[in-house]
Amino acid sequence: MIRASSGKTAARRLLIGAGAMALLTVAIAGCEAGEDAPTLEFHSASSGAHTVFNGITITNAFVLAAPSGSSLPAGSSASLFVGLFNNNNGADQLTGVTVPPTAAGSVSVNGGAVSLPSRAPAYLTGPAPELVLNNLAKPLAGGTTLQVTFHFAHAGSVTLPVPVEAKSFQWATYSPAPSPAPTTPTPAPTTPTPTATHTARPTTSPTATHT
Repeated sequence: MIRASSGKTAARRLLIGAGAMALLTVAIAGCEAGEDAPTLEFHSASSGAHTVFNGITITNAFVLAAPSGSSLPAGSSASLFVGLFNNNNGADQLTGVTVPPTAAGSVSVNGGAVSLPSRAPAYLTGPAPELVLNNLAKPLAGGTTLQVTFHFAHAGSVTLPVPVEAKSFQWATYSPAPSPAPTTPTPAPTTPTPTATHTARPTTSPTATHT
């Protein structure tokens, strides 16, 4: 009886220890994902697009639209947010971002390019946008997706479907894309009105005559 009791007690202790170890493992995994992994300060994993391409981790890429129930009008701009991490031994650079012409006219990168040192992140995660879609081809609302291509100097180019999020809930405090600069219409050239011209004619002095 004593042995059986001791066996049950030992088994119970093992179960309790195993449970504690499982909880500790989960806690450690959570800490690693939240503090040491390249997803630090990025948005929740379910929000944006993710991929790993030639040693470059692209995480939580999303486009910010208008608040729920509305859309950004055609011709306006939209913010693009993304987290990058260069897992390679050499430095790289995000040289540009493009979308189909059916989505926007262009995508501007603040500073022209984004440096990616070796084993280092680049936080383009807001709240102010570093990437902006300019001259939207059509109204843009949350709940849709856009094909976005990221161009890297060494890793190459990769295209992935990026979700469009409404500017609501956790995104409500994020900065919208800057408004396009107003264009000043160029005045039409005017045709000068012809003016009458006068041609000077030489005059002759009267010649004196002698008789």
